[in-house]
Order: sequence, then C-alpha cells, then structure tokens
Amino acid sequence: MQLCRDVGYKRMRLPNLLEHESMAEAKQQASSWVPLLAKQCHTDTQLFLCSLFAPVCLDRPVYPCRSLCEVVRDSCAPVMESYGFPWPEMLHCGKFPPDHELCIAVQFGNSKATPPPVSKICTQCEMEHKADGMMEQMCSSDFVVKMRIKEITEENGERRLVAAQKKKVLKLGPLKRKDTKKMVLHMRNAGACPCPQLDSLSGSFLVMGRKVGGRLLLLAVYPWQKHNKEMKFAVKFMFSYPCPLYHPGAGQH
Repeated sequence: MQLCRDVGYKRMRLPNLLEHESMAEAKQQASSWVPLLAKQCHTDTQLFLCSLFAPVCLDRPVYPCRSLCEVVRDSCAPVMESYGFPWPEMLHCGKFPPDHELCIAVQFGNSKATPPPVSKICTQCEMEHKADGMMEQMCSSDFVVKMRIKEITEENGERRLVAAQKKKVLKLGPLKRKDTKKMVLHMRNAGACPCPQLDSLSGSFLVMGRKVGGRLLLLAVYPWQKHNKEMKFAVKFMFSYPCPLYHPGAGQH
C-alpha cells in the first residue's frame, strides 16, 4: 500500500477502521490520499491516515486520538480546500477518542497546526516533474487545457487567471461551452504565496483543474514545454493511466 509504505509495521488488520472489508478496497481507497502525503502539510499525516486505512494488527483496534486528528486536519484541510476538497465526514475528529483513552497520539509533529511558511510556493504551483506524478494530477482533475494566460488578477486572497481566446482542451470533463469560451481559473489561498512559473506569462501553459460550485479551480499549472519528454508522455497517455476511482472528500465509507 503506497500510502503506508515504511510506516513501521508489516501486518494490518481487516476490516480496517474505515470498514473496508478487503485489501483491494483498502488499497484503492488509500491511493487517493497519496498526493496529500506528498504535500507534507503535517509530519503526522501518514501516521494518522495509516492508523485508519492500515491499522496495526493487535488484539483490539487502536484508533487515532482526537488531538492527532485535529492537528492533521488543521494543517492539511487548507491544502485540500485549495483543491476544492472539504475535510471528509468519515474523518470527523469528534469520532475519535480523547487523549486520556488508549489511542495513537501525536508523535513526530507539534501538537499545534503547522503554519505554512510565507515563502512556501503556492500549492497549485508545486511542480511534479515525472510523468507518473503529472498523470496522477490529471486523474484528480476534471479538465486539462493547453492555453495562454491573458492576465492575472488578485482579490480576497485568491488569484484569478484569465485565459486567452485560443486554447486546446485535452480533457473536457464537466466543462460546458460557456466555461471554455471565457475561461477564468481561480487559485484559492494563493494571494501571498509565490508561483515561479507565472512570473512570466509568455508562451503557453498546461493547466489542470476542477469545477466546484460553478467555479473553475486551478489544481496545477506547468509552462508548456514541447520538448519535455515527461510532459509529452503524460499528455499522450493520460487516458490510459490507471486512475484511482475515488478522491478525498467524495464521501466514501
């Protein structure tokens, strides 16, 4: 299970603490959380998620402490929110035991939420240079478009990217004609963070996003590099890549 590789133990119990009955189901559901782990929003994210998806094989189940849930949620929910995913109901922290009961406590991190450093690159602008990583981004995106950017504006702590007239839609998803004709992409929680690839708007960009509540949210942006082998491979084979069926916040049980 990629999510729980090197977690510190080799045997887990089934059903797990999210009531997944089989190893196949647990692996499939867990795979959609791997990108969050890569964001390093809190040092105990893997500990928390794996205590539920792949609980250690003991005589009785041991749940994560409520405080562990809260600190991971407070650090990681803003990252998820940037992508239009709310913190899911199945991870509601009130479900977990208080610290004085037998439970898994905060281990590697601080008991407070980790504040994002001011200079940290915007979540949407963290480049994934390998084709596999780009295709995983494409999996969690509703649409993928090659386009030029006409202008960028800032308002209420978010940036808005206005697409130029000419664009090539590589993955349409739920987009309607009006969405593609006058395309405006919103970067949530991105008012103050740097985004190096948007320092210059010359040339084309490969953008990926989701449609949430009628707005188009930007998930990732890459300068279009026609000689980049990883990018060419990702675009060519994105529809044959084995995407996970579920994504965080989809209300899965």
